[in-house]
Amino acid sequence: MTHHCDIPYLGDAPDISKSFSKLENTYFLPNQTDYFDAEDAAGTIKWNRFERKPRFSFNKYTFPFEETKSWEFPEYIESPILPFSITFINDRTIRIRVSAKRERFADRDSLMLTSPITAGGEWELDNSNENKSIYKSQYGAITVEHSPWKIEFHNEKGKLLTKTINMTEGKALQNSNPIPFSFNRSIEDMSRSISASFSLSPYEKIYGAGESFMKMDKRGQKIDLFTRDALSGQTEDMYKPIPYFLSSEGYAMFYHHSCPITCDFGYSNDGANTVYVGEDELDLFFFFGEPKEVLGAYTSLTGKSEVPPLWSFGLWMGRITYKSEDETREVARKLREHRIPCDVIHLDTGWFEKDWRCNYLFSHSRFKDAKKMISDLKMDGYHISLWQIPYFTPSNDLYKEIVEKGLAITNANGGLPTEDAILDFSNPKTVNWYQSHIKNLLDIGVSAIKVDFGEAAPVQGQYASGKSGWLEHNLYPLRYNKAVSDITKAVTGDSIIWGRSAWAGSQRYPVHWGGDVENTDNGMIASLRAGLSFGLTGFSFWSHDIGGFVKKSPRELYRRWMPFGMLTSHSRCHGAPPKEPWFYDEEFVRDFRSAVELKYKLMPYIYTQAVLSAKNGLPMLRPLFLEYPSDPGSWDVEDQYLFGADLLVAPLFEEEETKRNIYLPPGNWIDYQTNRKYQGGTWHEIESGDIPIIILVKEGTVIAHIPIAQSTHDMDWSQINLVAYGETNSEWIIALPEKNSRKLVRGSIKNRRINIIESESTNINFENWKVTQA
Repeated sequence: MTHHCDIPYLGDAPDISKSFSKLENTYFLPNQTDYFDAEDAAGTIKWNRFERKPRFSFNKYTFPFEETKSWEFPEYIESPILPFSITFINDRTIRIRVSAKRERFADRDSLMLTSPITAGGEWELDNSNENKSIYKSQYGAITVEHSPWKIEFHNEKGKLLTKTINMTEGKALQNSNPIPFSFNRSIEDMSRSISASFSLSPYEKIYGAGESFMKMDKRGQKIDLFTRDALSGQTEDMYKPIPYFLSSEGYAMFYHHSCPITCDFGYSNDGANTVYVGEDELDLFFFFGEPKEVLGAYTSLTGKSEVPPLWSFGLWMGRITYKSEDETREVARKLREHRIPCDVIHLDTGWFEKDWRCNYLFSHSRFKDAKKMISDLKMDGYHISLWQIPYFTPSNDLYKEIVEKGLAITNANGGLPTEDAILDFSNPKTVNWYQSHIKNLLDIGVSAIKVDFGEAAPVQGQYASGKSGWLEHNLYPLRYNKAVSDITKAVTGDSIIWGRSAWAGSQRYPVHWGGDVENTDNGMIASLRAGLSFGLTGFSFWSHDIGGFVKKSPRELYRRWMPFGMLTSHSRCHGAPPKEPWFYDEEFVRDFRSAVELKYKLMPYIYTQAVLSAKNGLPMLRPLFLEYPSDPGSWDVEDQYLFGADLLVAPLFEEEETKRNIYLPPGNWIDYQTNRKYQGGTWHEIESGDIPIIILVKEGTVIAHIPIAQSTHDMDWSQINLVAYGETNSEWIIALPEKNSRKLVRGSIKNRRINIIESESTNINFENWKVTQA
């Protein structure tokens, strides 16, 4: 069943807010709690009936709310009384549920959550005011006012963070601006949608909501959370919308829904954060705390990223597309010939007999012995990644089998809702069939599967889960990610995919990349914004196509993009050919090699930050405010980032740019390439070094380096060089890769001597480790 919201074209994102402007719909606004058990924090709300009524004045029509009586058969309730509850998960996390139709909340399994929700934490009830129930923990408070009904959130110091917007408190000339906390009933199909309206503070900023290519601060933006093939890296469409966002005021919200959602972050009214949910029940998690704290709390519910294998942090080399065994072997040979470290060669759409026609079989005419090729390349330190797709055109040999076995999404008549047979991952039979094909590839030595597309699950489709496409569309990427990740881990032991689409919970199945970005300066900076926003929704790992995807990468742009790509958790050169540096010139090969070597010698730092980031639910690419939330200047920067906790990175985003203005958070900072020292808390114009990027290290930090190797497999972890930036007696921590696990080593440096405080590793001889002063 398709919801009542209009979708003009196939694949368009529904705008749920539009249903709240329709005069023919019926609206219900909260009046008061009809019943409330303060001890259980649960009860019912009485909702009054309204309509939007045309009003003419001074040559203009407006459509305010007006309370109305029911004009329905008397058996139907005029003012519904519906359930409302608060569940305290822990001292930092609250769950709020509001029904717009059902008399009790539906208990439902959730793919987004890692386990069923249970109550916990220490909350103190203050019921001294008969019109209010106040609950307090060490991190904040929630107040339920009973008449008129409203909710307020305060931090631990008593400062108001946000509150529900009710029409009775409106100060505007028109009572429908902003849309108050309410729900409506569609005249078209009687479906309900909810408007969850909360106040915004004057200086408040909003971040997150998924891999958005637009400005990082979402205040002033209207965003449809509906997975789409963005076809770009510079538009509002998202491959990976996530219904979670955080506020600079010290809180975050997670809308636990898979239906389409429209977020109006001060777009229609600067003082209102209104989230329109296309479902008849609101399920909202509220988190108190600074950005790191709320991310930790959110990922405790939805899951934290697993740590991908060490080799995945090396260079991935690909293009559109390597089409033969000879071509693949030649690329591998030339990378070693040019001494360019690399761990992965990616075969995109061309490894089948016919380009793009995914049948999970290597072309017999162009790949003489794929299994031997993969084995030979692995001996030389390479892993193979393969492209595939879950959509099957009628010309595909598998199309008939998929349809006849009932493995595809259908329409209400049992046919296909579109031209393609689209795998229904809500069907266990489909997952088994699909994973058997993926397993065949993993069994011959393939290391990673590119989980491409996944954004186009039909809204009008029928799914084996029994849910409509309205609820399954956004879940499709999560099911798809999981199917590939599970079988890959079962066969290889590694947690790795290369995914384009995602929804809340997909962070459990790394890695994701930024899709089909333009080969432009704006495409490059939009990629950074997307990666930073994405990381703020619980994803520790992320990548992007270095140099852009759509056309041949301009030489100068590709040169600047390379070090930015290397200082991302995962690094892939991919897109329109050529991507290989030797097709440019010898100088470009040298610059390309230098950028890759930068990452490989930093691998101990990178791998350690990966382990710590995953453990804490944090991104490896971090906006400055994640580490410096109390520094106002750090909240306004979106063209630099922290790579892990200790490296500040500023890419060069304009043609022929060799220096740029950089904001440094409080403290002293040392240029990684020149060793020049800068004072933080202000702006500096800084020149890049030989590698066209600017990297700074916080004074007092120890960064672990390793001798450069041609692949991560050949790295010698007994030869760690601990580089101290500034005079320091700092402690340090390093994660050592050992077989299918990782071991942490914690130590300190004093008088340039290494002191091992604690080590989980028994395989490493620390005698060869050394200390260098930067």
